[in-house]
Amino acid sequence: MEQVRSFIAIELPDGLKAGLVQLQNKLKSDKQPPVKWVDPYSIHLTLKFLGNMPIDRTDDITKAMTEAAQGISPFCLEVQRLGVFPNLRRVQVVWVGISGEMDKLGKLQQRIESNLAPLGFAPESRPFTPHLTLARLRDRASSDERQRFGQLIAGTKLEAVYNFKVDAISLMKSQLTREGAIYSRISLVELNKSGLSIKTLEGNGESSKN
Repeated sequence: MEQVRSFIAIELPDGLKAGLVQLQNKLKSDKQPPVKWVDPYSIHLTLKFLGNMPIDRTDDITKAMTEAAQGISPFCLEVQRLGVFPNLRRVQVVWVGISGEMDKLGKLQQRIESNLAPLGFAPESRPFTPHLTLARLRDRASSDERQRFGQLIAGTKLEAVYNFKVDAISLMKSQLTREGAIYSRISLVELNKSGLSIKTLEGNGESSKN
């Protein structure tokens, strides 16, 4: 049986992706540490990583997503701050934070976790921390380089607050290639709707440097 590497996510509008391009450009310099930048046009808000799954599980997963989305009306989120993991002195991952109607986002994510558990997808042990990853520092980055990059992050402000409406969730396919991951939509479920979902195997494939 064919296996597909997949995850459930909220896709982002092009205007927000363009804003993330500008933000990355502000952080890039000749003296930056070894950094692996994420392609902004492939960035999404991941709700649940599924890993490799048989392609014949698609319908069951989409049904679970549909049930999770029922009763949750479309809501608004915004991107407004930079952050890092684990801290500014030992930067490993650079991200932008999500705020807005977090109660609805959290409820949706928890429903997805609960509905997928009977299908064999174990719930995450770590708390859900919604964010959009911009970059990862490579292993060869020194302690001093990580600390200096943290100082740059701390001194960089977003030029604008980006708001976006969430009205659907997507089951996504991730195909790993030498050039990076190519993402395509398998199915889409609208919030507060019941019935069949829109399905497309072509979707919005984008090359990523993740």
